[in-house]
Amino acid sequence: MGLFERYLSVWVGISIVIGVILGSIIPDFFALVASLEYAHVNIVVAVLIWLMVYPMMVQIDFSSIKDVGKKPKGLALTLVINWLIKPFTMAALGWLFFKGFFADWVDPQSANEYIAGMILLGVAPCTAMVFVWSQMTKGDANYTLVQVSINDIIMIFAFAPLTALLLGVSDIQVPWDTLLISVLLYVLLPLIAGALTRSVLDKKANGLKESKSISHFVSKLKPWSIVGLLATVVLLFGFQAQTILAKPQAIVLIAIPLVIQTYGIFAIAYFFAKRLKLPHNVAAPASMIGTSNFFELAVAVAISLFGLHSGAALATVVGVLVEVPVMLSLVYFVNRTRHWFE
Repeated sequence: MGLFERYLSVWVGISIVIGVILGSIIPDFFALVASLEYAHVNIVVAVLIWLMVYPMMVQIDFSSIKDVGKKPKGLALTLVINWLIKPFTMAALGWLFFKGFFADWVDPQSANEYIAGMILLGVAPCTAMVFVWSQMTKGDANYTLVQVSINDIIMIFAFAPLTALLLGVSDIQVPWDTLLISVLLYVLLPLIAGALTRSVLDKKANGLKESKSISHFVSKLKPWSIVGLLATVVLLFGFQAQTILAKPQAIVLIAIPLVIQTYGIFAIAYFFAKRLKLPHNVAAPASMIGTSNFFELAVAVAISLFGLHSGAALATVVGVLVEVPVMLSLVYFVNRTRHWFE
């Protein structure tokens, strides 16, 4: 493990501080970068996430994907956590905290909007960043791809009705262009690029299935992948620096149930992964998919339904703010507990 990977949590912490500072000093620059978007998908962030995802895609061996069906337990765990548990626990925690514990500190309208934002996060399982978490925990690249692909297909059909059910409304306008473009940018394009790269490297290695040239190439990309992660953190926190500084109490109140939800969902998924006797390289990404969120979609829907400056939009943004440091702590935990699955 290199210097960057060993102290990654430190670099992320520094990136968070840098993002907030720069966002407050040069807000016009971050406003300009934030405006570079299409269908609520920021192009610069998409490129950085692509940089993070691409190394993992190079490692995917398409000839081995057919064997994923022989290990259905990991897929079943992912689907149960993402669609039968996580959305409902997120809604329950939102109601418990903002209608119960924090009722005296938050006005009813804001409370309802915060709950709505949390629900939007809960109904959108991770699509892009899970490839990063999987790579950092040495997850099975082929299995992770199948898990994400199945979730994306289900999301296309289940996101709108499940969101409508939990929000208690029937007129949910899903930004389909955001959903489809995100899947294209974060899954399909890097997957094609990775497959082409692997094919070229295999030919150079005389067709060896596990060529050393692939491992060497991926090892060269790792520093760039980390740079992509840190730059993404700086941008995300820079985008929201004004909000973070203007509403620190609201940020903290929203973050508390989100952090509890994240660690709680992970604990459930990781516990059952061990009970199901899944191999660690399947258990790790299976737990990570359910734990992290498709924040691009959640933010876009919150803005379209409730408005840019609504409490719902703020809640989805807080989801972005807490996800990276919390997920890094879980990556550390997963790597430290690898022996539990041996």
